[in-house]
Amino acid sequence: MAVRPVLTLGNPLLRRVARDLDPAELDTPAIRRLAEDMVDTMHHEDGIGIAAPQVGESLQLAVIEIASSSPRYPGHESFALHYFVNPRITVLDPVEQGFWEGCLSVPNLRGYVERPRRIRVDYLDLDAHPRTVEAEGFLATVLQHELDHLQGKLFVDRVRDTTRLATLEDYVRFWLPKPG
Repeated sequence: MAVRPVLTLGNPLLRRVARDLDPAELDTPAIRRLAEDMVDTMHHEDGIGIAAPQVGESLQLAVIEIASSSPRYPGHESFALHYFVNPRITVLDPVEQGFWEGCLSVPNLRGYVERPRRIRVDYLDLDAHPRTVEAEGFLATVLQHELDHLQGKLFVDRVRDTTRLATLEDYVRFWLPKPG
């Protein structure tokens, strides 16, 4: 139950494929504390997801929670807090959709990323129960973004057109859709 430092672009740990967790590890105090710390860190940073490598642990664990009042991504459908252990993505619809993405590990930068619009994620929850989530739209993008961290990938690796990279200030100024 602590806020951990978030590793940033350039730290080699962010580029490693994280190791799978043995289901027996999930009930250990260390993993439970890590999961709680990840949630605390995500909330502290106003994020909607965080992966264990971002807080210095090269493990297949990610946390996602989208509040409808998210200051970083307002106006998107909420998604209750989920813990994803050893997740595997299956693309259900390869047609791509694009969103401007940001990342706690790449501060002050946004980039336009296109990803498959509909996916399924098979994973274990923190109690080692197998679970499945099917997602489309923004949630599918969020899941793919966070789970990329477990494979040593960052959103900047997925930006195809580098003219669609912007500082946060310039994203708000030039790219953020204006209301009305």
